[in-house]
Amino acid sequence: MSSIVAIVGRPNVGKSTLFNRLIQKREAIVDSVSGVTRDRHYGFSFWNGKNFTVIDTGGYMLGGEDNFEKEINDQVMIAIDESDIIIFAVDVDSGLNTMDQEIGRLLHKSNKQVILAVNKVDNHKRQIDSNEFHSLGFEKSFNISAINGSGTGELLDELVTYLPNDSKNEESDIPGFAVVGRPNAGKSSFINALLGNDRYVVTDIAGTTRDSIDTHFNRFGFDFKLIDTAGIRKKSKINDDVEFYSVVRSIRTIENADVCLILFDATRSFDAQVKNIFWLSARNNKGIVILVNKWDLIDKKTNTIKLIEEGIRKEIEPFVDVPIVFISSLTKQRIFKAIETAMQVYKSRKKSIVTRKFNDVLLPIIQKTPPPAYKGKYVKIKFCTQLPSSYPQFAFFCNLPQYVKDPYKRFIENKIRENYDFCGVPINIFFRKK
Repeated sequence: MSSIVAIVGRPNVGKSTLFNRLIQKREAIVDSVSGVTRDRHYGFSFWNGKNFTVIDTGGYMLGGEDNFEKEINDQVMIAIDESDIIIFAVDVDSGLNTMDQEIGRLLHKSNKQVILAVNKVDNHKRQIDSNEFHSLGFEKSFNISAINGSGTGELLDELVTYLPNDSKNEESDIPGFAVVGRPNAGKSSFINALLGNDRYVVTDIAGTTRDSIDTHFNRFGFDFKLIDTAGIRKKSKINDDVEFYSVVRSIRTIENADVCLILFDATRSFDAQVKNIFWLSARNNKGIVILVNKWDLIDKKTNTIKLIEEGIRKEIEPFVDVPIVFISSLTKQRIFKAIETAMQVYKSRKKSIVTRKFNDVLLPIIQKTPPPAYKGKYVKIKFCTQLPSSYPQFAFFCNLPQYVKDPYKRFIENKIRENYDFCGVPINIFFRKK
């Protein structure tokens, strides 16, 4: 399981620039005007063999003129509460100020591992100026320049020493099914219906479920672990906070699972938050089953299921090979069908294909439809195999792997799915030099 790393600090110290540097993408908006980041961004990073999730937060401030000050501060506190490691970003250009000291006091109280990142240190004079930040009292401090990357390698080297190994605790081979979704979609009701008792408190209030609790299910020939989403705390937060908290806690739940049961309310649309959770699951290479809950509340017509399925698959393109089950936790309609489907997806995720048979199937397809020529050069794929990993990964060995583009990779993935049952399972494909 990867850990959560939060980047916090006052406005305009370079948090978003550092975030973009760590995830190696330009996702967060960067501007010289303070307070640009109001929404939270989260991405995935990898360093020295370890994966972790990075959260960019808005600038923490007190007594400012920004109308969003309270909301931003609340979300910063949520990020601090949920993170395993905190990067405290400060700006050597503007120097140490009272707001840095206030944030420092908050972080000391959090009892979390904090790494101080003194940003914008890009010359010798600023290296000397950075010494004043030692007064904040943090043991680990690094001089960095997020915009050009200097010092970030050393910061990451230190950061990953506090991260656990990604090796999963193999105390048992029991699969883990995570029930994830937006607040009040019926996750706890679904688990209660499966268990046959009111194990989880269910109310109409979004965020009733406070903690992530594992439940062992061993009935009707099924044996697995159910993980309810560590939902939103029962606080009078604004909706934006609720959404952020839901996503952060869902990250943890997803990382502990083999298969994610993405449950959403049939009376609502397959909205951005649900899609966000879907892609979080896919990027973490988890098996996925989409459950359309509260089906008993829908006025059904001849093509209702078909139309809803088409709408969902359009939203999750290009990964459309995902099972969709229409259920009702209240009437227990198709809830065991949902579990049967999840178990099938789990078995597909663990599937191992014999290399010889895999080559016998794929190589003739590749010979018939080879990769397009690039700058007059032809790619010749000579051999393919499944890699030894906990989820499906395939390596194709060829003479010019750098010329194989994404459209052809998607073509290969589609051919694999046509010949093998990987429904609901993300597939990674690599082209390597032979």
